[in-house]
Amino acid sequence: MPLEHHPLNREFPQQHDALRKLMQSDARFARLAEEYEALDKRIYEIEDGRSATDDLTLQGLKLQRVGLKDEIAGLLQGAT
Repeated sequence: MPLEHHPLNREFPQQHDALRKLMQSDARFARLAEEYEALDKRIYEIEDGRSATDDLTLQGLKLQRVGLKDEIAGLLQGAT
């Protein structure tokens, strides 16, 4: 299975304008988005072999990413 980044603009392609607007106008949203992107980068580096960790930690990171994505999705839904 090929490795993939999961950037927010790919996860929410229909809400590109709302993403950009919230990034500029909502500090909480911007912080969550930055956290999400950093976590996605860390997961990618682990899966790519550039960073080492155990499977349990990797699964925990993925669960964190899902939680952040759900929170971000809620904020996006409220903005549209």
